Amino acid sequence: MTSPSGPSRRTVLAAAAAAASAPLIAAGPAQAAGAARPRSWDLTLLGTSDTHGNVYNWDYYSDAEYDDSRHNDIGVAKLATLINQIRAERRGKATLVLDAGDTIQGTPLATFYAKQEPITSTGEKHPMARAMNIIDYDAVTLGNHEFNYGLPLLDLWIRQLGFPALAANAINVATGKPAFLPYVIKKVSLGFAAPTLRVGILGLTNPGVAIWDKGNVEGRLRFDDMIATAAKWVPVMRAHGADIVLISAHGGDSGTSSYGPELPIENPTALIAEQVPGIDAILFGHAHAEVAERFVTNAQTGEQVLLSEPSKWGQRLTRMDFELTRERGRWKITKKAAALLNTNTVVEDPKVLAAVRAQHQKTVAYVNQVVARSTVELSAAESRYRDTPILDFINHTQTEVVTAALAGTSYASLPVLSIAAPFSRTAVFPAGDVKIRDVAGLYVYDNTLEAVVLSGAEVRAYLEYSAKYFRTLAPGAPVGPETISDPAVPDYNYDVISGLDYDIDIPRPVGQRITRLVLPGTDTPVADNAQFVVAVNNYRRSGGGNFPGIVKTQVYNAQQEIRQLLIDWAQARGTIDPADFFQPNWRLVREGVPVF
Repeated sequence: MTSPSGPSRRTVLAAAAAAASAPLIAAGPAQAAGAARPRSWDLTLLGTSDTHGNVYNWDYYSDAEYDDSRHNDIGVAKLATLINQIRAERRGKATLVLDAGDTIQGTPLATFYAKQEPITSTGEKHPMARAMNIIDYDAVTLGNHEFNYGLPLLDLWIRQLGFPALAANAINVATGKPAFLPYVIKKVSLGFAAPTLRVGILGLTNPGVAIWDKGNVEGRLRFDDMIATAAKWVPVMRAHGADIVLISAHGGDSGTSSYGPELPIENPTALIAEQVPGIDAILFGHAHAEVAERFVTNAQTGEQVLLSEPSKWGQRLTRMDFELTRERGRWKITKKAAALLNTNTVVEDPKVLAAVRAQHQKTVAYVNQVVARSTVELSAAESRYRDTPILDFINHTQTEVVTAALAGTSYASLPVLSIAAPFSRTAVFPAGDVKIRDVAGLYVYDNTLEAVVLSGAEVRAYLEYSAKYFRTLAPGAPVGPETISDPAVPDYNYDVISGLDYDIDIPRPVGQRITRLVLPGTDTPVADNAQFVVAVNNYRRSGGGNFPGIVKTQVYNAQQEIRQLLIDWAQARGTIDPADFFQPNWRLVREGVPVF
C-alpha cells in the first residue's frame, strides 16, 4: 500500500497535479478531410493486461520457446517492440500506455522472486518492474493476482515502478480511504499552439480479492463495487480538469461473477460503461478474452463508450485511437476506434531482454533441477474425465500432510479426504527424471493447503456442484473428451475428491448426478451426518468458484504452498511410483455404465 492509512484527498489531488505537471507528450494535428472540416488532433492509447509474469517468449514448463496451436507469442519484451514501433511512427504525436493488471504472478519467473528469492528479502528489483520501466508506462492498475504474495511485496513492487499504480476501490479498512492512488490526470500536449489536453486515468481492481486472497487482506483492505467507485471518482476527475476520462479496469465485460452474491460483480466493465456517465473509453482485463473493439451506449448520455481487452500473457496489444476537436473552448472526441495487434508479428525488444536476462536464466536453472525419478510416464491429459495417477499424486500428498498435522488432535480420528482440480491438460511427469518445472506444470497456481470439516451431506452437495462441469448427455448421445464438459465452467472449477468412492451419472440433471457415494472399497453409503476432514486449497476454501459448504473455519492452515509440498514429497522419496498413491475411486457413468 502507498501508506498504512491510504492517501488523503489532498494527497490524491497532489498526486494528480504532479502527474499533470509531468513532461508534455507532443502531438500534431490530424490531417483534415476538407477545408470546411474543423481542425482536429489525435491521441493514441496503447493497452496491455494480464501479462502474468511473462517477460520472455518462453514456456518455463516445457523449457522451450512458447508456442500454441494458434502460434501466439507472449511476453512484455514482445509488447515493448510493438509499443516502440507505434511510438516511433507517431513521433511528435500523443501516445499513452496503460496496463489493466495481473502482472506479478503466473510464471515460475514471478514465483521465484516472490517465494524462492523474494524481493522483500533480497531488495532486488522485481523482473516485471525492470521490464515495465523500460517501456515507461503511464499507469498500471492492480489486478487481483497482485495481492497473491501479500501486501509487503506488493508495496515494494509498486515503489520499484517508475509510474503510478492505481486501484480506486481498494479501501483501507482503518481509515475508510483509498489504500492506493485512485487516479492520475496526465497533461498531454497535442502540438504547437494547441491547448493542453488533460487525460484522467482511473484504476479499478477486482472485488474478488476479498475472497481469493482473504488471508492477505482481511481486516486490512476492503474492495468496493467497481461501478459505484467509478460513479464516485469520474465526476471528481472531471471537476479537477480532466478533459477526457479513461478507465483501466481489472474486470471482464460479461456482467457475471465466479463467486456468489456476497461480493460486488466480478466482471462489470460493460455495466460501468452503461451506467456511469462521463467515461470515454475503458481498457479492461481479467477475463483473458480478445475484445478488439466494443461500444456500449451510456444510458444517461447516449454517448458511445469504447471498450477493449488485449487477451493474456502479452499475446495482444490494444490500440485505441481518438480524434479530437475544440468546440467552445472544450475538447471533444469526434472519432474513436480500437484494434488488437498480435505480438507474434515482431521480435523481442533487446533492452527488455537484457534487463531481465540474469533473472530469467536463474529461474530456468531452478526449474530444471531434478526432484525425483518416475517409474512410468504420468499424464494429466485425461484427468478431467478419468481418474488418473497424476491427480492422485496431488491428493495423496495433501492427505498425508493434513493427516500428519492433525495427529494427536481432536480431529485425528476423522477420515481425511482431499480435493484437487485438473489445472492443466498438458502436464506430464516423464518416465525417468522429473524436474521442478514438471511439478510446477501440474500445479500452476500459488495456492496454499488448508483443511476443514465437512459432513457427508456437505461432501455430496460439493460433488454435485462440481459435477455441473459436465454436459447433460442422453444415454445414446455420442461422447468424447472434447465434448464432455460445459465450456462455461473452467477446468479449475471442476474438483475431484479422494478418500470416498463415487459415480457421476452424466445424463442426469445437474444436482442429481452423484448416484453412488460410498466408503472406500465397500458398498456402504456415506451417511449424511458422517464427519470428514477435507484437505483443500486456500482459493477454494475462501470461496473461489462458489462451491457450497467449504467456506468455514479451518482445522489446518500452516500456510504451506501446495506446489512446494509436492516437490518436497518427491524429493524425500526420490521415486514417483503410482503404486504408492494411485487409488481409483471415481468414474463417469451413464445409467451405471462407465463412459470411458
